[in-house]
Amino acid sequence: MSLFSWEKVDPAPGVAVAPHQRLSWGKTVGLGAQHVVAMFGATFVFPLVMGLDPNLAILFSGLCTVLFLLVCSNRVPSYLGTSASFVGGVFAIRAQGGDSSDVTGAILIAGLVLLAVGVLVHFAGAALIHRVLPPAVTGAVVMLIGFNLAPVVADTYWPQDQWVALLTATFMVLAAVLLPGFWSRIAVLLALVFGYLLSWLFDGVFGTINSPNQANNLTVEAHDRVNLGAVGDASWFGLPSGVLRDGVDVVHGPSFSLTFILLVLPGVIALIAENTGHVKAVAEMTGDNLDPYMGRALGADGAATALASLFGGSPTTTYAENIGVMSATKVYSTAAYYAAAAVAILLGLCPKFGAIVNATPGGVLGGITVVLYGMIGLVGAKIWVDNRVDFANPVNLVGLAAGIIIGVGDVSLKITDDFTLTGIALGTIVVIVFYHLVARNKSTTSGEVTRNL
Repeated sequence: MSLFSWEKVDPAPGVAVAPHQRLSWGKTVGLGAQHVVAMFGATFVFPLVMGLDPNLAILFSGLCTVLFLLVCSNRVPSYLGTSASFVGGVFAIRAQGGDSSDVTGAILIAGLVLLAVGVLVHFAGAALIHRVLPPAVTGAVVMLIGFNLAPVVADTYWPQDQWVALLTATFMVLAAVLLPGFWSRIAVLLALVFGYLLSWLFDGVFGTINSPNQANNLTVEAHDRVNLGAVGDASWFGLPSGVLRDGVDVVHGPSFSLTFILLVLPGVIALIAENTGHVKAVAEMTGDNLDPYMGRALGADGAATALASLFGGSPTTTYAENIGVMSATKVYSTAAYYAAAAVAILLGLCPKFGAIVNATPGGVLGGITVVLYGMIGLVGAKIWVDNRVDFANPVNLVGLAAGIIIGVGDVSLKITDDFTLTGIALGTIVVIVFYHLVARNKSTTSGEVTRNL
């Protein structure tokens, strides 16, 4: 049977549609559009906060989704949106004077590392991941990545418009918790729309604001919250183009620096956790044994991240938002994801859409990121809870403690005059080394088993 042949079905309400099946093409396209809406908010927010182009990110999210589906032989339904796991590393790169080409170069190498991990897992089995990166370690790394970003919100986005930020954050929290079904899953997108409208209203009622201006390298000046001047000049159709805020072209080649590469490599651990969690979730929902595809999923995401970064795009990962859509609709058809990819590619080829996204007020980003960054950190705690990590065990309590504080506090270790380990990179190394140091010692001296957490 052809890879692009799906069995057409018309199930009764509540009956699942398997990955190799599809509804009518009209319904399939509608579901694909729903998947795009679900991933939409986070996929273009994270490029914005990383200083990359959201239009290019949306375009490559579609292309990379197709790549993922092909590598996984259409057995693992998934959408690849922009990964948040590299945001902290990106800010560290920029804080040390790196530009967008340094960012995408470092992420490209991280993608290739994930690709290599995927190949290794494919041949050695998924148990390898759990031996090297048990849940205790993975949760700690994800936590320090998220909480390391707190100063970014406090120093960069929140000061641009504190009241819009606070109201947008409030709306996002209420939307995510109180709205029913699908609407709660697109809380990020709804918060963006709410914040945009609120900023426009504030411009009309209160006039300009005197604060750091995101559009002008955070220079303090009087400016409108919403500036849509570039939207009218943008065309309806064309390839992403122009110049980023740091002067680098939107579409650009990567630059490579060992120091910057080490700053983003911890993000690979987060991607491993996200991808393995996604495959397990899909397997549970569909009833299929997807363990043989675990390595393929990791490798596909790594290849996708490297491909996007090669042209200046954003890193990718599987999206929990789309798992939510599948859970609600019980439609696991990979055909719907091809439709979603097509919609995303068309949006990525619309510069006018990109201009609207790039005009997102800084206060709106402040409100959204204060919630999203905290959620990234708490995902680490969720990994601990889901895997019943026992913190009465000193291996987990003491072995992880120092690394988390180093990562969250952005502690640095100067190796040479030209090479310093800081924050996320140093914290991740300490977490892994300390944990395995005490776990191995505890196991060999007392016979306690500490890795099956």
